[in-house]
Amino acid sequence: MAKILIVDDSKTSRKILRNILTENGHEIVGEAINGIEAIEKFSELKPDLTTMDITMPVMDGLQSLKKIIELDKNAKVIMVTAAGQKTKMVDAVKYGAAEFLTKPFEASQIIEIIDRVL
Repeated sequence: MAKILIVDDSKTSRKILRNILTENGHEIVGEAINGIEAIEKFSELKPDLTTMDITMPVMDGLQSLKKIIELDKNAKVIMVTAAGQKTKMVDAVKYGAAEFLTKPFEASQIIEIIDRVL
């Protein structure tokens, strides 16, 4: 069981992820709706894994990922992306992302990726 922080400005996306992850035995320790909140919650909660939406208001997922990796170079961050964001995915890998999830979510794909990263 992993402690997971979910970062997504979409309430629906957070709910879907939370349901899939809790059904598979993981604990959701927190949720954030933008990159600034993500950094604060990451520092406070020290999750085993963070799911990070790339496109968010205030501070996007890429900027937030960079800051989180600065705080903890071993942080495990899985970027969540809509189809067609290839260039952002390349940047995310450069900044230290562990893996990617694409929307719309598929439960089996999410669990497989999380198990691989952990």
